[in-house]
Amino acid sequence: MRVLVALSVALAVGLLAVAVAAGLGAPWALVAVAAGLCAALGFWATWRHPAVALDAAASSRGLAWLSGPGTLAALVLLTRLLVFMADPAQVGASLVPSSDWEVRHSCLTAYSVAAQAVERTPRIYDDALYDAPGSSATGVRTPRMLGPFRVDVFEYPPPFLLLPRAVGVLAPDFLRQRLLWFALEAGLMLGALLAVARALGPTVGTRALLMSPLVWVAYPTLSVLQKGNVQGAVIAASMLAMLLFERRRWAAGGAVLAFVTLSKLFPGMLLVYLLARRQWRALAWTAVMGAVWLGLSLLDLGGAPYAAFLERLPQILGGEAFPAFRNPAAMAINFSVPGLAFKLKLFGVPGMGFAAAKALGWVYTLVVIAAAWAAGRRTSTPAERPLAWLTLLLLATLRSPFLPQAYAAFTPLWLLTLLAATAAPHARTLAALGLTWLGLNVFWPLDWTLAPRTLALLSGVPQLLTFALAALALARVLRRGHLESRASRAALAAGARPAATASGL
Repeated sequence: MRVLVALSVALAVGLLAVAVAAGLGAPWALVAVAAGLCAALGFWATWRHPAVALDAAASSRGLAWLSGPGTLAALVLLTRLLVFMADPAQVGASLVPSSDWEVRHSCLTAYSVAAQAVERTPRIYDDALYDAPGSSATGVRTPRMLGPFRVDVFEYPPPFLLLPRAVGVLAPDFLRQRLLWFALEAGLMLGALLAVARALGPTVGTRALLMSPLVWVAYPTLSVLQKGNVQGAVIAASMLAMLLFERRRWAAGGAVLAFVTLSKLFPGMLLVYLLARRQWRALAWTAVMGAVWLGLSLLDLGGAPYAAFLERLPQILGGEAFPAFRNPAAMAINFSVPGLAFKLKLFGVPGMGFAAAKALGWVYTLVVIAAAWAAGRRTSTPAERPLAWLTLLLLATLRSPFLPQAYAAFTPLWLLTLLAATAAPHARTLAALGLTWLGLNVFWPLDWTLAPRTLALLSGVPQLLTFALAALALARVLRRGHLESRASRAALAAGARPAATASGL
């Protein structure tokens, strides 16, 4: 098992090295050398220092049969996708070659256009930067084109632009940026999956590691990587930040958590969790590093983009800024809680629109804050905390006005493997894992003809599974903490000293 894990990690590192070297413009001969060296280094490092203390007894024959072919399939699919990332003309290597929408849609286009446009105009949220001339007159958005890709709209806070601007310095050409972005996001996801599995302990960690190929071969994960949406990287980086805090790497953890919070807002729910746990050092370092990121952003961009963002913010939070709410098909694939109002509107429910979505969103926000506080107040062991963090991140993502199927299910897929890893890998566990995985992979490209109501029902399968997994995981987190708190109080009553919680002091 140890050899196979090291070999799998080595091959994955080699693929990432290909993307980085090609993205930096290296000749293909040098790309091959870099890939070989990085793969060898990855094998040596993983062999000498295993990512997880493997426990052979934690597995089963069924799990081994699931993990082995799954790992091979993941490497094949990632290699195939890398071909499309390197050459967009190779449409056959894309995720869904028969869908023009899937092939031509790129979230990274918005990041790249905004990163360049900010040098000449502070109004980086102006639709004219991303829409074709005359688009507003038709009432239906017609995007600009960036090479073969349709330009998406930019709806992120200004500090986020530090990242695509840095990538743009390394690779001024957009096609090379795609490769670097692919390597960055896939690398963060790989690192987070391995680090979290390690934190879970030998038994659960071994199972989580063996189940992780299910995350990689899933449509939402591959879709995130192909489209370049930063969601997967933000989730992964948020988990890494919390693991850094666990290791008392306060500055590094604070730098990562501050950046992702300033960039996407929803990781800020982890700050509520840290506050409830009274982890003052983690909070202080996050605040300090947040100030550093803001300072760097102001030096790089100036203050005008922030004024434009504050002007745009109510529309972002309310959903009016998203063109998807003018497209019934896009409404149908929205996984968010506020988006439920627009799904009901598709079925003719009166009074459903932006006002209802906003009300639903703010009520749900209070619920998630309460959940984060309750999770933080529960006693837990270091091996149990990653489940709480990922659950809170999933709950927080569902607050977004628009959360499409293309990347919404990445987080619940990862959460599914963590939940399944806590149980013995018997046939019943693996069957439930497989069926839930299949349900989370249900999708339908937007340009394939299907009535919006039918599409809403179809996308409702993975959406309901996402809600169910979030509820199950939260109940597990709160219940386990409740039981441990009772055990701690019982030990105290018996004269024993209870285990201290992580205070960060």
